Formats: sequence, C-alpha cells, structure tokens
Amino acid sequence: MISIGPGSQGLRYPRILLKLSGGSFAGDGEFGIAWAEVRRIADEVRAVAEAGAEAAVVVGAGNIWRGKTAAQQGMDRATADYVGMVATVINSLALQEALESEGADTRVQTAIEMREVAEPFIRRRAIRHLEKDRIVIFAAGSGNPFFTTDTAAVLRAIEIGAKVIMKATNVDGVYDSDPRLNPEAKLLKHVSYKRVLNEELAVMDAAAIALAKDNDLPIIVFNITRPGNIVRAAMGEEIGTLVDHEGGAD
Repeated sequence: MISIGPGSQGLRYPRILLKLSGGSFAGDGEFGIAWAEVRRIADEVRAVAEAGAEAAVVVGAGNIWRGKTAAQQGMDRATADYVGMVATVINSLALQEALESEGADTRVQTAIEMREVAEPFIRRRAIRHLEKDRIVIFAAGSGNPFFTTDTAAVLRAIEIGAKVIMKATNVDGVYDSDPRLNPEAKLLKHVSYKRVLNEELAVMDAAAIALAKDNDLPIIVFNITRPGNIVRAAMGEEIGTLVDHEGGAD
C-alpha cells in the first residue's frame, strides 16, 4: 500500500482530474472487473488525495461495453452510447467501493440521473466536495451520445477548475508511432496540442484535445501500472508526456 503523509507539500497541481480507461479495470483480462486491480488503482488515487490534491476521476467503460463497436455492428449509435454511459456508472461504483474500503471519502456524480445509486452532476456541489477533500468520480460521460469519456473528462476538468488532466495508460507516455508495432518508436516527453492534432497521436480524441487547447488545460499522459506515478505527476515530476501549447524539441 502506498503511504503519503496527510497535508504533504510540494504539489504542482493542487486540483487534478484523473482519466482512467475502463480497460485498466480488467487487469490481465479483456473484459470485466478485476477487483484486485481496482483496489490497486484506488490505492494510487487515495495516495494523491492524502498528498493534498483535490482529486476528481472519470472512468471509461471499455472493459464492459464499446459503443462505437456496437454501432459498427448495426446498433443505433445513440443507443449504443447510452449503454456505454450506464457501463461507466458500474465502473464508477466499483471504484467508489474500493476507495471507501481504503477509508477515502468519495462521491459519485452522474450525468444521467440515477438518484438511488449516485448524485446527479451539479458543478457547485462537485467543487464543494473537492474543497472538503472528498474524491469525486464523474460517471455517465457528458450525458450526451457521440462524445467520448475523454471529451467528458476535459469538460469536467474545465468545469471544476482542475489544473491538469492526468491520462492514465499502460504505456510510458505518447510515442511518435505505436510502440506495440514499432520497436523503434520514440517516447515524446513534451508535445504541443497542435502536433497531437496534426499527427493524430494517440493521446485523446480530437474533440478532447481541441477543448483542452482552447482552455489551456495541460494533459499528462503516464503509465498507471508504475506505483506512485499519480503522486509523482501531481508533484510535477517529469514522468510520461506533457501536452500543452508549448510542446518541446522532440
């Protein structure tokens, strides 16, 4: 278990939004929820909150449902996306349970009302929860079909005044080509929004990148399988890839 003393100083980003893929909940499997993996991720999230960060989370649902794939197979796209939104609620409730079993005070807010299991998304209430050191999990995307959870994550980050988006992946950051296919792929430590859009680099979908760019919201892409990386990123350590207006020399 990661242990960080309460009220630790040195955070570069005092309010963060962590974007988790649904696939990260599946562990070594392709689908479903691996409880041990959810517990591990929850421990990482709890640690950054104990380090003093106000932490919000958006979780995808690729471990349960992929709306785009279902639409390609003939399902109505809007309906397929609504099914995906409900699937994100399943993942969010699982993460909430894992966090609360670690002693973290947590709230789930949904873009589609499900009052029996979670609060509806209310911006001011979400901010108040963060100010009271509660971890807030935003579920059901933006509540609208045709938008990804990446775009929903950027939208929620802007709404709550987060200082950074932390995009958790199973690789070390953004590469100039797919490292799974090209062993010579180069890790980019610092890259601009413009380059990400022009070269279609695998960070987030174009709508999410454009929204982050328009609102000057930096994105850190990092490997969540390495223990302590969320805290390191919040403290401003150079891990993964930083995406912003400036870019770098890569």
